[in-house]
Amino acid sequence: MSGDDPGAVDEAGLPEPFARVLGDYERHLVSERDLAPHTVRAYLGDVAGLLEHLHRLGHADVATIDLRGLRSWLAKQHTMGGARSSVARRATAARVFTAWLTRTGRAPADAGATLASPKKAASLPPVLRADEASDLIRAAAALADDGSPTGIRDVAMLELLYATGIRVGELVALDVDDLDHERRVARVLGKGRKERTVPYGQPAAVALERWLARGRERLRAEGAGAALFLGARGRRIDQRMVRELVHRRIAEVPGAPDIGPHGLRHTAATHLLEGGADLRSVQELLGHASLATTQLYTHVSTERLRSAYRQAHPRA
Repeated sequence: MSGDDPGAVDEAGLPEPFARVLGDYERHLVSERDLAPHTVRAYLGDVAGLLEHLHRLGHADVATIDLRGLRSWLAKQHTMGGARSSVARRATAARVFTAWLTRTGRAPADAGATLASPKKAASLPPVLRADEASDLIRAAAALADDGSPTGIRDVAMLELLYATGIRVGELVALDVDDLDHERRVARVLGKGRKERTVPYGQPAAVALERWLARGRERLRAEGAGAALFLGARGRRIDQRMVRELVHRRIAEVPGAPDIGPHGLRHTAATHLLEGGADLRSVQELLGHASLATTQLYTHVSTERLRSAYRQAHPRA
């Protein structure tokens, strides 16, 4: 790639001016917005795809990006079979990018300011019933009766996921000192590096104390640091292993939907609301920036009520 030739194309197929702007945007996402690595990759992937499309349309500079070009890119995603949720995410990525271009003086006007997103299809996330959640923990506890450190760990992780509704990324990031055993709360670092405190109940407390007393030290290896949960090799467990564990344990519960850690998060929120918790409290517990996100769970609870009514009432 040559910096002297504006028509030069880099290895990704972008003209040099586009590639340079993309590099600046990456530094902005990492250094100024402090986004998580997977979020940065997602944004950059979407923006790179947008720039490639605009290049094929004849654009050679970000200053010429217009609404027509943005709509053309989204239309292509749709015709290629992209899900509405994926197209909506890309529309958001485009709007964030064009706003940054305008704010930094790289474009004279914000071409994406009026770019609309396709409406997402309404979908209700599957959740466990209360008895299925109990069966999940019970089945994991039965397998942990042999006293294996991984079995003890699995029970503690499942208890904590269901008790708190924390995200899997938040779970694996926990350190030992993030637990306040006396108050039974955990300090969690959520999206945007926002810290919150979440409570957990007695069953989770018992499982965590057992893990710390009888499991963690038997797994711990050099490099584990202060990580609360450890993998088979004795270092901080990764998200993939937790997802595999949850899917494997859920499969052992007859009739339960196939859900992962995020499904347990949905389950925790739904059961809290069904038990009488108010939306604001659940929003704080889950770390949602917007109450509208939390309101999804009221729809889940209402739909479960309707389903039960249809099955049980003779005049349904």
